[in-house]
Amino acid sequence: MPTYEYECLKCRRVFEIRQRISEAALTVCDVCGGEVRRLLSAAPFILKGAGWYVTDYPSESRKQALQSEKSSEKSTSEKSPSEKSSSDKSSDKPASKGTDGTTSASAPAAPSPKSD
Repeated sequence: MPTYEYECLKCRRVFEIRQRISEAALTVCDVCGGEVRRLLSAAPFILKGAGWYVTDYPSESRKQALQSEKSSEKSTSEKSPSEKSSSDKSSDKPASKGTDGTTSASAPAAPSPKSD
């Protein structure tokens, strides 16, 4: 059964009521007796099952792109350990020591304010 939203034109009360689709719309507010009008509101719905996402029914160009991505992933995973280590060296930066002797992998800390 759908839920309908109404607004009373006299007391400005907004309320919801569950009615059958075949029932007539309300015309009178049950609190003050004023005239009511049915409001338009977003209908709730739930997307269940397959077919609601781009990846569920890909186009031919998307299928080809996915296949090429898979083949490129296989070729990079098949690299020898020496090739991997040489390409990964740029991301393995050594930690730098600060002026206070502490080790930090990030940017050096700002100097502390001098006290008088």
